Amino acid sequence: MERIRNFRDLEVWKLGKALVILVYQVTKGFPQQELYGLVSQMRRAAVSIPSNIAEGFNRKHNSEYRQFLYIALGSCAELETHIEIACDLNLLTGIETDDLLEQLDHESKMLRNLIKRL
Repeated sequence: MERIRNFRDLEVWKLGKALVILVYQVTKGFPQQELYGLVSQMRRAAVSIPSNIAEGFNRKHNSEYRQFLYIALGSCAELETHIEIACDLNLLTGIETDDLLEQLDHESKMLRNLIKRL
């Protein structure tokens, strides 16, 4: 098993970053009027996930790291809500919604497991 030297080695961070890219891709097609609404909120919540994983990893104590992971987990819940709303407004296709929610569910499970291990 490979030693984790920095946050870039964490699979949970890599998946979080991939989720950001997916969110940016699907929100490109949203109406212009949503640019400062749902688009901005979804992108901000998505970016918050790997950002908090990275920041927490570089903290001195596990208790601090755990707190940042909880923030990332909260951002997952926030993003899930935004995805559901976007789906209800027909801004996302069923396939896009399912793909986003599946990746988000996987990310949330990985975060919970990491929190338990700390």
